[in-house]
Amino acid sequence: MRLDYPANIKIIRVPCTGKVDVMYLIRAIQKGADGVYVVGCLEGSCHYNEGNFRARERVEHVRMLLEEIGLEADRVRMYN
Repeated sequence: MRLDYPANIKIIRVPCTGKVDVMYLIRAIQKGADGVYVVGCLEGSCHYNEGNFRARERVEHVRMLLEEIGLEADRVRMYN
């Protein structure tokens, strides 16, 4: 099922959220994104075993970095 998104939303597909690197999230914010969502499998049902757990750790790390530099941590979130 394909959905139409507004022009200001960019979807980047990866085989697993475990492939999402911290630098991708930070770079999106640096380039002007208001927020970044990482959307993946339900916890415990990842096709690649632990990919969504690794992604959650990375998202939490970025949230901590954002707070340290004075930005809102809520700009980066993970949804399962």
